Amino acid sequence: MTSFTRQEKSWIAYHVAKSAFALTVSAVIMPIFFKDFASRGIDSTISTANWAFGLSAASLCVALLSPILGSIADHKNVKKGFLAFFLFEGILFTGALVFVQEGAWFICLVIYILAKIGFSGADMFYNALLVDVTSKKRMDRVSANGFGWGYIGGVIPFVICMGIIFIGEGNQGTWESIPVLPAKISFAVAALWWFVFSLPLLFNVKQKASGAPGEKFALLSLNNLSYSFKRLAAHKNILIFLVAYFFYINGVHTTIGMATAYGMEIGLDIDMLILAILMIQIVGFPFALLAGRLTIIFSTKTILYIGITIYSIITILSFALPSVTDHAIKTIIFWLIAFLIGMSQGGIQALSRSYFGRLIPEQNTAWFYSLYNLFRKFATIIGPLVMGIVATSSGHSRWGVLSMLLFFVVGATLLTRVELVSSGKPGVKM
Repeated sequence: MTSFTRQEKSWIAYHVAKSAFALTVSAVIMPIFFKDFASRGIDSTISTANWAFGLSAASLCVALLSPILGSIADHKNVKKGFLAFFLFEGILFTGALVFVQEGAWFICLVIYILAKIGFSGADMFYNALLVDVTSKKRMDRVSANGFGWGYIGGVIPFVICMGIIFIGEGNQGTWESIPVLPAKISFAVAALWWFVFSLPLLFNVKQKASGAPGEKFALLSLNNLSYSFKRLAAHKNILIFLVAYFFYINGVHTTIGMATAYGMEIGLDIDMLILAILMIQIVGFPFALLAGRLTIIFSTKTILYIGITIYSIITILSFALPSVTDHAIKTIIFWLIAFLIGMSQGGIQALSRSYFGRLIPEQNTAWFYSLYNLFRKFATIIGPLVMGIVATSSGHSRWGVLSMLLFFVVGATLLTRVELVSSGKPGVKM
């Protein structure tokens, strides 16, 4: 990373920091910890429903707060202050998971929701700071490097925590899948990792752009959240991108979020699924960096189209997987799907973020990125909901997986209508 400025490196370092929570806590340990330890004695179906409701509540809270917080942050020039508040909230409550007792499912869920709100709130302002640390010309590369190094940042604490859990497997006081004490130590490791690698951002990154004096965006948002959408309607180009983003990122996040549950349903081994998660992180590192480099040769939209196409292929392969009877072929297809996810997920998310940063006016970046976050959060609610409804109606999850193909098609179609305006020149489709 020698070619990056100090501020760019510090911004990228936060991706390393937050990935410990995203992978080790949210994706792997916490769902098992909640179901098998915190919800002990509760029917499995009810505990799964409680977990789903908790995730939806956290997403909804952040989604509703996003336009208000974004407006305040731009107007008062305090993006980094809000980031720090949510950051320390997330770290504090991640650490608090260490004190959860067996059967205390409600307390566990509340603590995790608060940690998740801290993570998501900090992430919103972190994205908004992209325009403060680099130029529009360098955004694609900086954003892609954030995701790339974030994969490494997720893998290292994940491997450490898996090692701790493996060592503790022979001890007493274990639950069905992972020993309790090592799981709690893993929460502490993730919180510490998150804190340490956040320090460069807190000390080195400065906010440059802010809203014009006298604009009362926060007051208007507090009085009526619908004002945010009325104001957004005045920026037709940005609105079209956000709607396109909502559709294709719906498919991306649903594919990632439901992969483990779907894999278990069709009979894949849990050890294989965990190894696949690890492989996706490792593969994601070079391919996320490559996506940033490729924007030198191709337009950002072209790379986004490639990412959407790859995810469409992933959807079709996942749909076909349960019908494959030969175990060897099924295993090969599974690992191909995992490789394709790792190859594309970092690039499509990184370049969506940087492309959006080049569309929006610099003086109101926090507000616009709050809407970006809003559309992304609702995508994490709508996608799994659609998949669940289709799967329930059809009697098999594979049809729910296939329904994601519609999201990719609609998203790609709308993306063709987005114009990137540069240097005050007429909009050019890029």
